[in-house]
Amino acid sequence: MATCPQCLGPLTENHRCPHRLLRRLTNALWIVGAGGIGGALMTWVIWERPAPALVLASAALGVVLASAMRDAVGRKS
Repeated sequence: MATCPQCLGPLTENHRCPHRLLRRLTNALWIVGAGGIGGALMTWVIWERPAPALVLASAALGVVLASAMRDAVGRKS
């Protein structure tokens, strides 16, 4: 069986090289950061002056939802 010259994995019909650690980490941080910022900004859309605890809680909820969406929509190996 042939091997991939980049990742040294088996070169099959549906072969896709896995991403490197740095790319996976930056992608995850980008999505989670956007979810946190989006969740925090949603409180200012609804209330004019939200409490800091509410902003923190909605940012945490945004992070969790963004991470769950990333896992659900992400590429299956």
